[in-house]
Amino acid sequence: MSGPLEGVKVIELAGVGPAPYACMLLADMGADVLRFERGNVDAKKQESWDLLNRSRHSVALDLKNPAGRELVLELSEQAEIFIEGFRPGVTERLGLGPNDVWQRNAKLVYGRMTGYGQEGPLSQRAGHDINYIAVSGALWPVGRHGERPVPPLNLVGDFGGGSLFLALGVVAALVNARVTGVGQVVDAAMVDGSASLLAMTHSFINSGFWRDERGVNILDTGAHFYEVYETADGKYVAVGAIESKFYEALLKGLGLDDAPLPAQMDRDQWPAMKERFAQIFQRKTRDEWTEIFEDVDACVTPVLSPVEAATHPYNTERQLFATQGAVQPNPAPRFSATPSAIQMGPQTPGSGTYEGLARWGVSQERSALLREAGAFG
Repeated sequence: MSGPLEGVKVIELAGVGPAPYACMLLADMGADVLRFERGNVDAKKQESWDLLNRSRHSVALDLKNPAGRELVLELSEQAEIFIEGFRPGVTERLGLGPNDVWQRNAKLVYGRMTGYGQEGPLSQRAGHDINYIAVSGALWPVGRHGERPVPPLNLVGDFGGGSLFLALGVVAALVNARVTGVGQVVDAAMVDGSASLLAMTHSFINSGFWRDERGVNILDTGAHFYEVYETADGKYVAVGAIESKFYEALLKGLGLDDAPLPAQMDRDQWPAMKERFAQIFQRKTRDEWTEIFEDVDACVTPVLSPVEAATHPYNTERQLFATQGAVQPNPAPRFSATPSAIQMGPQTPGSGTYEGLARWGVSQERSALLREAGAFG
């Protein structure tokens, strides 16, 4: 293992989406994450398609089996972080809630990933990213004027408001636990995190700069200098020339530097300017515009698909992506002294049972007894 979290042991009760991604981040940073999930203990060790499960061993386990539950409690004694992503109350019913593990290890940080939080009127309700960001206010502003809100994939709720806040929370709580000797629960709710991501938007609203209307503001496609434009070949360029010096460079690249134009921040003229820009961008291909703005600080870039991004020179020179087993993003952020790494590819569920347990001190003989007891499902 390598990375700034080398030596940190983490127990993961497998879920879907946000919690696995948070554990992937921790594992990429060097934490020894043991992932417990339903799987086949006899599965061949081969990489699966699910990149969120990379960098850690997959251990087949039946959490409802007494021997399986006891194994988790036993291993919690050497862990520093415990992560689960079930609905509130599920791990308590399994006998694996915070109070259960704290009886074995009072310093353990207990990370919980949910949509609506551990408490509140929606805490037991089912949902997905689109529901959480709808409630938090993060979905409403995303979209064009006069159109419906557009779900921004599942980036804002699941991964931005969920995984990243969970990962930050458990690492912060770990620092505190090492000082105080006392663990705590980290309640990471996607509705909370996605609301927090709107801090700057709320600042704009409070100042009166942001109108409570979709697609008419500076960052929501209302402004002509912060927009996506189609090019002659049916592709797109992204324009983000907010500051005046970048805007001036944009106008020059578009051949408008000597044209009589309204002030950049004249909101009444934004729709007309968008139409004018759109007509100009239609005259050349995406790559032609990319070449024009290649060495100009006008905040103009090509819009790349995920497939294109993996092979584009912008990203290959920085090694943004890896081809370890499959094309995938390399670990982020980057550390100068303790670099993160993809520790291993994502495994077939259960295929890392014996190897993973051995790393945590479980002998072959003990594993055989656990299997006989039905702990592996």
